Amino acid sequence: MDIFNAYNQAIAISLVIIVSYCFNYISKKTNIPSVLLLIALGIGFQELLKRSEIDLSNYVMAALELLGIVGLIMIVLEGSLDLELKKEKKALLIKSFFVALLSLLATAFAIAYLFHTFIVDNFYTALLYAIPLSILSSAIIIPSVANLMDSKREFMIYESTFSDILGIMFFYFMIGGAETASISEVVTDVSGSIVLTVVLSLILSYALVLLLQQLQSKVKLFFLISVLVLLYSTGKLFHLSSLLIIMVFGVVLNNYQLFFRGKLRKLIREHALKEITEDFHMVTMETAFVVRTFFFVIFGMTLDFSGITNLPSIYISLGILFSTFLIRFIFLKIFVGKGILPQLWIAPRGLVTVLLFFSIPVTMQSEAFNPAILLMVILASSFIMSGGLMAKKSEDDPEVDKLSFEDWKQLDEEVKSLTSHRKGEEQKMQP
Repeated sequence: MDIFNAYNQAIAISLVIIVSYCFNYISKKTNIPSVLLLIALGIGFQELLKRSEIDLSNYVMAALELLGIVGLIMIVLEGSLDLELKKEKKALLIKSFFVALLSLLATAFAIAYLFHTFIVDNFYTALLYAIPLSILSSAIIIPSVANLMDSKREFMIYESTFSDILGIMFFYFMIGGAETASISEVVTDVSGSIVLTVVLSLILSYALVLLLQQLQSKVKLFFLISVLVLLYSTGKLFHLSSLLIIMVFGVVLNNYQLFFRGKLRKLIREHALKEITEDFHMVTMETAFVVRTFFFVIFGMTLDFSGITNLPSIYISLGILFSTFLIRFIFLKIFVGKGILPQLWIAPRGLVTVLLFFSIPVTMQSEAFNPAILLMVILASSFIMSGGLMAKKSEDDPEVDKLSFEDWKQLDEEVKSLTSHRKGEEQKMQP
């Protein structure tokens, strides 16, 4: 069979997407992350190509790099479009933000210390390798927590989204500051880049939102995505924090009522923006799904299992997992208190981790680092999450019997709010 035939390629692409949808269904029923199934599919393709003596390594790596760029943009955009800046969610946003930020920093420095002690001589390089392994994977978490109660599900969605965005920014700030001579210069450069990018991002976001509502053509969402990819790539050329542009745009679009106030309110066509925002959610979600699907399949095709039996690498991987869950336990206890299960076990590494590892510049790479560590941590963290979710699902007592005091309080407030609203509606209907 000629695999370079256009029809054969179309069949292969279609089958991968169909199988990925089936994996999502299996994941919901079993709590096994679909990413593991996609990686297994990629490994199967790898073995099939080896037996057929077909070498696609150059094509695979080129596709992985392109998917990496689009994947980063879509992850940040999809995450920022899920951030609702509402008063009633203020406490949830603050808690999830600080758990994500502090866990990210503490875990990154703990893993960097581990790498610096046993593998990498330079601590800066060790920290660069540690950051990707410190980031939660929203690509795995969001579809996996659908069966949790609302408060826990929303917390995990916000935390993983913040972890993705903050982790990606932290990683690229580290790369950008690698050539500076001192810590003070790194802080100055990073701060200046953030301020400049935030100002530029707000200006561009306001302009794009106003432009978007004026477009009459039905074909406009992928036009906008193309504009965002252009802005991201242009920002990279000028050494700006490009992902901030994507994040700020998503937040402004999803919370336009908050950003367009006073006289600016008159510029908004709410009906048009609501319709566009709903469509944009759907397009980003579908695009992110396709990107994730092919990225993990191709990632599975590139895996090398030769170093997975290396004992030092196994010990380091176990050290990474121990540090991850210990730090996570501490910060969940501080900010959440009771009822931290199964959130404690939901800390998988996935798409962003792999993307950032492939983004480490050649000049900063360490030959002493065994890529098998990356594979072991991704697989182990996903299995731990699956075990935690399945244990929660299989408990005999109903979920409502195990609610914490905070959960009961929140439910009580929601019932009172609904009752008050219903009474108000009934009074309005009375003559």
